[in-house]
Amino acid sequence: MKMTTEEAGCETRESVILATGGYDHTIKLWQAHTGNCQRTLQHTESQVNALEITPDRQRIAAAGYQHIRMYEINSSNANPVVNCEGLTKNVSSVGFQEDGKWMYTGGEDCSARIWDLRKGSMQCQRIFQVSAPVNCVCLHPNQAELIVGDQSGIIHIWDLKTDHNEQLIPETDSAILSMAIDPAGTFLSAVNNKGRCFIWALSGGTNDEPTRLNPKHKLEAHKRHALKCRFSPDSSLLVTTSADQTARIWETDKFTMVQELTCDAQRWVWDAAFSLDSQYVVTGSSDGAARLWDVAEGTIQREYTGHQKSITALALEDIAKE
Repeated sequence: MKMTTEEAGCETRESVILATGGYDHTIKLWQAHTGNCQRTLQHTESQVNALEITPDRQRIAAAGYQHIRMYEINSSNANPVVNCEGLTKNVSSVGFQEDGKWMYTGGEDCSARIWDLRKGSMQCQRIFQVSAPVNCVCLHPNQAELIVGDQSGIIHIWDLKTDHNEQLIPETDSAILSMAIDPAGTFLSAVNNKGRCFIWALSGGTNDEPTRLNPKHKLEAHKRHALKCRFSPDSSLLVTTSADQTARIWETDKFTMVQELTCDAQRWVWDAAFSLDSQYVVTGSSDGAARLWDVAEGTIQREYTGHQKSITALALEDIAKE
């Protein structure tokens, strides 16, 4: 779906959920095709470290300092409907099992956690402890393995069925800042604080066979910290973002760069997400703006302005209705 097509029907437009959060302690929900802010949710007491929309598209989870909040998306209530307190330090990552039965998080308390959501509240069900702060967590499409990246540069593959875990260190003296698995389950990418992006081809991961990682590429992706990596829905592209004030698009055939997304106003690019048709990317930057980019042209199609400080997290759900 092309979010910039003004003639698109209202039904299609309403199928797009775009949310941004940042250091101004707010979460903003945007009308993607106009750039208008529809609602501002108060995320008091903390910056927003990560955002994720539930699979049923009814709520949005926000990870912050010592807590997780969940907000109703289709509601006039600007306050959280679920609060999870009592965590220590920053919660850095949040995501959901495909049916919404459980949520996973990672945090600076050196742990990844699984939360049971079936009782309408958040109850911590399992904890995976590591020896360094957890910067990122992603779920394999098989829904049975969590990939955990930490500050010491270790990637942990946690098998949820057997509780077994494997470890690898792509580069010593570095921190894993973000990881992603493409929807097809073909590749794992990881970026670090030296601007490098590592790619592994995945095999196994089915019929109780653990996933195996086969080194594929090492990219000098950015000149400074690489902050985020995400694959496109069709698995053909990878976006990486950086403190060097750029986002870069890589094709996944040979992992060559096909586009650099940059403009004069842009500062650190903290997060990015593809549209459903893989033709557009939304980025969030330290200049307080989110931007919608045309991937093929590398041009800005729309800006979302209103945050008073850095945008550090965004979430995009772009599902065309039948």
